[in-house]
Amino acid sequence: MVPPPNGRELLQHVVRPGDVSRLNAEELAALAGELRRVIIEQCSEGGGHLAPSLGVVELTLALFKAFNLEEDRLIWDVGHQAYAHKLLTGRAADFHSLRKLGGVSGFPRMAESPYDHFGVGHASTSISAALGMALARDLAGKKNEVVAVIGDGSMTSGLAYEGLNQAGGMGSKMVVVLNDNEMSISKNVGALSNFLSRKLSRPAPQRFKREFESWLSNIPRIGKDLAMFARRSEDSLKSFFTPGMLFEAFRFTYVGPVDGHDIPALVDVFEQTKGMDRPVLVHVLTKKGKGYDPAETNPTYFHGVGRFEPETGLAPIKLGGGPKSYTEVFGESLCRLADKDPKIVAITAAMPEGTGTDCFRKRHPERFVDVGICEPHAVTFAAGLATRGFTPAVAIYSTFLQRSYDQVVHDVCLQGLDVKFFLDRAGLVGEDGATHHGVFDIAYMRHVPGLTFMAPKDEAELAQMVATAMATPGPMAVRYPRGVGIGAEAADEPELLPIGQGELLREGADAVIVALGSRVYPALECAQELEAEHGLSVAVFNARFIKPLPEAQLLELAGQFKRILTAEEGCLAGGFGSAVMEFYADQGALSGIDFRRVGIPDQFIEHGAAKELRAKAGVDKAGIKAAVLKLCGRG
Repeated sequence: MVPPPNGRELLQHVVRPGDVSRLNAEELAALAGELRRVIIEQCSEGGGHLAPSLGVVELTLALFKAFNLEEDRLIWDVGHQAYAHKLLTGRAADFHSLRKLGGVSGFPRMAESPYDHFGVGHASTSISAALGMALARDLAGKKNEVVAVIGDGSMTSGLAYEGLNQAGGMGSKMVVVLNDNEMSISKNVGALSNFLSRKLSRPAPQRFKREFESWLSNIPRIGKDLAMFARRSEDSLKSFFTPGMLFEAFRFTYVGPVDGHDIPALVDVFEQTKGMDRPVLVHVLTKKGKGYDPAETNPTYFHGVGRFEPETGLAPIKLGGGPKSYTEVFGESLCRLADKDPKIVAITAAMPEGTGTDCFRKRHPERFVDVGICEPHAVTFAAGLATRGFTPAVAIYSTFLQRSYDQVVHDVCLQGLDVKFFLDRAGLVGEDGATHHGVFDIAYMRHVPGLTFMAPKDEAELAQMVATAMATPGPMAVRYPRGVGIGAEAADEPELLPIGQGELLREGADAVIVALGSRVYPALECAQELEAEHGLSVAVFNARFIKPLPEAQLLELAGQFKRILTAEEGCLAGGFGSAVMEFYADQGALSGIDFRRVGIPDQFIEHGAAKELRAKAGVDKAGIKAAVLKLCGRG
């Protein structure tokens, strides 16, 4: 019986994956409906990755039905689609805390559940991780299954193919499930392909195939040629009807395509793959946002969504236009510059909307490139463009640019190429948690020779930095936070900033806060409160530049103040404060100075509202204030 709306009649009895395996087909279909209702309800209230998780409900149930997750290993790539998995592994009662501080993570985490077999958040890691687990199983003499579920988007990354190549070469027993929610295959071709692949993948035909090939090979003189002809004939047949030849080339047995919303068919296929002693790829066709019309119609919007009305899919009405986000300001600034400069090319890695380059794509489509989830390729591709006189703007989230470190160093900065990096989501990003916080970019980029690195205090200064970066030869980088700032209006023709110069925003006598980027305005508010509440006169300096530092101005501050505090929304280890302290030490300017730093401590920051996380890390206004009071002997 299908449960009533908001019902959890079946879900409330599922405590561990094994409970799913005891359900019949009708009960599994009913449970799929319950899972969708719970996911939609929770995401409508607290946001989250809705469309990806709705698209794999039946696939998740089939995996739980066919495999024993007490022994078998299941790895979800990225983890955007793991909400049903979480609900079926003992977290249904706490699902209301999804992505909240101290609550259920939005991504699989090994520390959260014994059924989260690998922690994820960045794409394309599942096949490599699964292969490692498969080898560990073999070395330990065990027989458990290892399954990696990877989306077609993640299959654009080179890392996925590195894993496929190694797995095929090793011949390890493992299953890769390709969750394809983009490829369009007609019903007739799909059905025939499904029939061919399923029949060819059954244990008896596979055993016959091996024995027949062995018999052919042993025929004197012509045996090997006959065996090769037989293999090519089979490959030709499968390549004509299926897209499986690519994966067969990696020595995977290809199965599919299979309807990803047909639980009995999926279970049947997975039961067959368990009997195969080699790498298998199961090609599953799903629809992103399945079962919820607004998400099916607009899967991009509902991929990662904020609060919305579940009945309509519409976001709550906001009064007034509100300020533009940093992302929007960057996108518009780059577009205005590109309108006048035909040498500017925008590059992003599967994030045109997220990085604000979608407006560039519309206005200058011939100069816009989305490389897919291939951040290292994006950087080297940009380097190639720069060698021929173009000025590429590479827009990538801070956390994802980590994957391109070698390319930033060797392909761009070592060669002094005119590539510009724009690091969105720098700092604490909130509910997506540790895998998505952009807190390491200062530390991993400030030591690279030849790179100029900036951080704006507000939206208007971001527009200035975009213009400055695009107009200044050589490698340049700008980091800026998620969301909106104070609403500072950007000029149509922003003034270029002098390289390596900051600005003193507030005079003082007792101490100075050298603030960077998003911490400048909290530092100003803090200074005002300290004067009103404690009679302290605190100056505030907006550094603007991480590299080169505003050295002359910093030396002036060291001569004027004996108490100096740096404030940044980045990691303390190797961060901006460390750079300032190193500079003072090298100049012999630390003598007699009480120097302190505020920044992200040496730990991974989990998920929660950004405001809560800044408070917990001590980088909000209250944290800066407490640090100044302690510095001045008032703490």
